[in-house]
Amino acid sequence: MAKYTREDITRLAKEQNVKYIRLQFTDILGTIKNVEIPVSQLQKALDNKMMFDGSSIEGFVRIEESDMYLYPDLDTWVVFPWTAEKGKVARLICDIYDTSGNPFEGDPRANLKRVLAEMREMGFTDFNLGPEPEFFLFKLDEKGEPTLELNDKGGYFDLAPTDLGENCRRDIVLELEEMGFEIEASHHEVAPGQHEIDFKYADAVTACDHIQTFKLVVKTIARKHGLHATFMPKPLFGVNGSGMHCNVSLFNGKENVFYDTKGDIELSETAMQFIAGIIKHAPGFTAVTNPTVNSFKRLVPGYEAPCYVAWSAQNRSPLVRIPASRGLSTRVEVRSVDPAANPYLAVAVLLQAGLDGIKNKMTPPPAVDRNIYVMSKEEREEAGITDLPATLYAALDKLKSDEVIKSALGAHLLEHFIEAKEIEWDMFRTQVHPWERDQYMTMY
Repeated sequence: MAKYTREDITRLAKEQNVKYIRLQFTDILGTIKNVEIPVSQLQKALDNKMMFDGSSIEGFVRIEESDMYLYPDLDTWVVFPWTAEKGKVARLICDIYDTSGNPFEGDPRANLKRVLAEMREMGFTDFNLGPEPEFFLFKLDEKGEPTLELNDKGGYFDLAPTDLGENCRRDIVLELEEMGFEIEASHHEVAPGQHEIDFKYADAVTACDHIQTFKLVVKTIARKHGLHATFMPKPLFGVNGSGMHCNVSLFNGKENVFYDTKGDIELSETAMQFIAGIIKHAPGFTAVTNPTVNSFKRLVPGYEAPCYVAWSAQNRSPLVRIPASRGLSTRVEVRSVDPAANPYLAVAVLLQAGLDGIKNKMTPPPAVDRNIYVMSKEEREEAGITDLPATLYAALDKLKSDEVIKSALGAHLLEHFIEAKEIEWDMFRTQVHPWERDQYMTMY
């Protein structure tokens, strides 16, 4: 990732004919927000003097304490390649500060930095994240609205002409590379219309910034192809949903502390303790990593998404998998996370869960190296395998009783997150759905 000074940004804005700058940040639900300014206001922004109304943002503050300041992270400077040559648009991702000059405790990005500071106090220097976000492409109708019509009939790793999304996916990759992304893989996923683009791991904050940028690019380029890209976890019944597997690793300087040549399967004691923390707190963090009513339609048996709390280095049915790579690439893959999650919050709770395992020297349960989906309930119970929460309501209940995960969010984010999600659940619970009418209208 490039390192920029304010002089660099002033120069680049002029050289690249930038006319507008989007000062971006993320609300509690993971939605990208921005204040767009003309380039004439760039110096004011670089002085951290741009204000906005925090009371109008989901989960921020009440109207009587609404003034917020945007502090741009200069290293996030990027010019959007698809904007007009006559006047391009650039962006800077910002942290939110209150009028006292303190980081706003309701800012998800600042909250992640707080948890990372706790990590460093424990003697680790970096928490790296390699995300694998999946998405679906649907056709747009004549009014430009998304339909449920897929743009292909492709399957896992298929090529054109079966995969009609290939050109769109290629253009997305080209745009991302022009913006500085290092793309490692791009392919069709299991379900028709489903795609995955993997990019190189980075430190936690940068990787979360990349996820937010990635979503914006995917949606923008898809629309140019007459398609709608959605990161909804389960848009279609009967096919695989979209996940965002998170490959994580702890470093101390240049040393990957998860790797130990003398350890069982070359994992260090620290890695095993981290896995134990993830296993213990999985029910508590699921409301954050799978934050919508729809998320739990993905977490069901039979569609490659984990719904059981277990770990393995051998198969892909458990919540946690240990990929085969070792050395600097040794990592823990948490497979339950979906792309509807606010990445800053999701990574904060994963890190806090793992750190709790290290602090308390936890031991994970034995690895489960067989297909959990074909195991009976009795066999799962015998192996100590528990279920993830089955609904958003159940997940919120688990979150409320997990002090470690609550501490990962902090009081402000926790309160507003639970409030928003309880409203979402109640709206869903009280709605009459088409399935109910199909099932009951003529029966009763």
